[in-house]
Amino acid sequence: MAKKSRRAKAKHRARVEKAAQARRLQQPAPASAEVQSGAPLAPKVQVPKVKASKAQDLASRYQYVIPEVKRIGIIAGAIILVIIILAFVLG
Repeated sequence: MAKKSRRAKAKHRARVEKAAQARRLQQPAPASAEVQSGAPLAPKVQVPKVKASKAQDLASRYQYVIPEVKRIGIIAGAIILVIIILAFVLG
């Protein structure tokens, strides 16, 4: 039996991330007093977001597939073995 879908969690995560991003965009600009005082402004360094590679994303998304494929292979092998034995016994 397959595990529960993770679609609901993914939707929730997307919604939370969207809300956080909207809050970041709505933050007020730096105080104008700093600009008028003549103090040099420190340049903002943008740190690139580290995105998980596609392979890691797929691995976490489909982590249940490999054990299920192994189970299917074992069951299929057992059925083929039973068929071969029946062919010798009945044939």
